[in-house]
Amino acid sequence: MTMDGLPPLRDVIRRHGLFAKKALGQNFLLDLNLTRRIARAAGRLDGATVIEVGPGPGGLTRALLSEGASRVVAIERDERCIAALEEIAGHYPGRLEIVAGDALKTDFAALADGKEPVKVVANLPYNIGTELLVRWLTPEGWPPFYASMTLMFQREVAERIVARADSGHYGRLGVLAGWRTEARIVFEVPPQAFTPPPKVTSSVVQLVPRAEPLPVEVGKLARVTEAAFGQRRKMLRQSLKAVGGEALLETTGIDGRRRAETLSVEEFVALATAL
Repeated sequence: MTMDGLPPLRDVIRRHGLFAKKALGQNFLLDLNLTRRIARAAGRLDGATVIEVGPGPGGLTRALLSEGASRVVAIERDERCIAALEEIAGHYPGRLEIVAGDALKTDFAALADGKEPVKVVANLPYNIGTELLVRWLTPEGWPPFYASMTLMFQREVAERIVARADSGHYGRLGVLAGWRTEARIVFEVPPQAFTPPPKVTSSVVQLVPRAEPLPVEVGKLARVTEAAFGQRRKMLRQSLKAVGGEALLETTGIDGRRRAETLSVEEFVALATAL
């Protein structure tokens, strides 16, 4: 038995036949010291509801519960993992809610009961991580359903999330994350921490919503960033043509000879407002 009184994860995986499926973007975290480090990075969990996407055999789920989360809602698409998660639910009565389903079809705001702050903590499946993050960053209403997000991504994606203007990683993801949240990389996770080990290093990123992000329509900001970074090697007067580039640049006073990666979040918001 381990420190939390449950069997070692390798035994759980063997007993339930849980080999990681590449099609589901799975890489299982087996190091319980590491999963606890991720759980602690999310801050105090007592009195909070934690939403976890892609728990797999439940390594991080166990850490979240042992670190004191009042309620964990685990969303798992892989039916093979449900029995393993149910064993954890039995060990922590009334504190783990298992949702068998696709995270891309889940109404996350509906999972919050309104009584407790919600924290999203997850080792996101690689194949849906970026799409989920963009959805969480771009709801029409703000503030969002969550008080914070502590998420694991491939390091390259993490660097794009926290990137600022004039850096090689800066793009649409950096603009959206910088617009509505304070984002930072907390620590890195080596490939050998996973089963099977991926080919890349991973990073844990924390995002805390800004109380009052600059006001702008989400759809307009999306259109401007897509146009600008869709042709990032071109000057803005070329890349923004599809959205009325010359007029936007004239209205905002932004030099059309500049390229997308040189613009601050504030300048992108100005362009979108002028759209």
